[in-house]
This record gives sequence, structure tokens and C-alpha cells, in this order.
Amino acid sequence: MNELIIMLSVFVFSVLIGYLLISRVPPLLHTPLMSMTNAISAVTILGALLVFAAPTSVSENILGAAAIVMAAFNVVGGFAITERMLKLFKNK
Repeated sequence: MNELIIMLSVFVFSVLIGYLLISRVPPLLHTPLMSMTNAISAVTILGALLVFAAPTSVSENILGAAAIVMAAFNVVGGFAITERMLKLFKNK
């Protein structure tokens, strides 16, 4: 149970710190920042998959599944935004 509290604390603090950092970035820097967050999300997905590889409780599996879903959403959104930005710079 103690490990679950630590994992939840890290998760909540990561979300709060991430929100505070991203909300203070000027809009012109959002696209370059997206490529870095895609890399971080890929690491998050790998970490969550490691949670599933070890014998864990149901609540830890739910937390790992939530991490995978949120990180995958970020990766897919990042690729979509990057593709959209690249289309702006293509010659017509």
C-alpha cells in the first residue's frame, strides 16, 4: 500500500509541475516543445509497460493503464500537430 501512495504522489506532482511549466511557455514555442514531450511520453509508456511486467496489484495496474493512455494521447496529438505545422511550410 505504501508503494501505491508513493506512485500516486509522484503522478500527481508530475501532472501539477508539468501543467505549471507548460502553461508558462509562450505560444510560439509550443511546437518545438511538443517534440520533447513526445520523447518524454515515450519514456512514460515504457515505464508503464514495466509496471505491467511486474506482479502488481489491481490499483497499480489501473494507474499504469492510465499512464499509458495519457502518454499515448500525448504522442498521437504531438504527431498530429507536427504534421499540421509541416503542412504550413510546404510549397504549394
